[in-house]
Amino acid sequence: MIFTGGGTEANNLAIAGAVRALGRRGHIVTSAVEHPAVLDPCRALEAEGHELTILPVDHEGRIDSAELGGALRDDTVLVSIMLASNETGTIQPIAECATLARERGVLFHTDAVQALGKIPLDVEELGVNLLSISSHKVYGPKGVGALYRRKSVVIQPLIHGGGQESDLRSGTENVPGIVGFGKACEWRFVG
Repeated sequence: MIFTGGGTEANNLAIAGAVRALGRRGHIVTSAVEHPAVLDPCRALEAEGHELTILPVDHEGRIDSAELGGALRDDTVLVSIMLASNETGTIQPIAECATLARERGVLFHTDAVQALGKIPLDVEELGVNLLSISSHKVYGPKGVGALYRRKSVVIQPLIHGGGQESDLRSGTENVPGIVGFGKACEWRFVG
């Protein structure tokens, strides 16, 4: 886990950090209903020369995993699909989508900020490489988030200069906020 200043930073670190760490141009896939914290970094990478595919959704706001499979290309480097919608509550078929990506050797990120505390989050069951969460969604302090990263996934830091969080997120950690995040999770999940 890499502690961040919130879900937006965690999403940016996952998306831009993973894609830029590759050191080459690639293809990114996301959906039309993503939070701006996902869509904006994807569009920023597109402006840097990466290609971007934005998948449509059905009348319930759900992507079609077959469409995702068809969108994956040899140069696809990352798929980022939110787990649960912040506007509709729609839950995406993340495990199925992550399997499709994994079969093609493509990294998979999910923005699980809205899902935290509402549905089970198991990175092994979901099969994701990167997962973003935020403290305030479980009544913890604002301004604290976290990014789960599989050890095999290389990401490039967005903030340089202090070496904190294993050189992946420099800047003094918000220790009281992180402790509050942990306590909120303890209350929410342990009782």
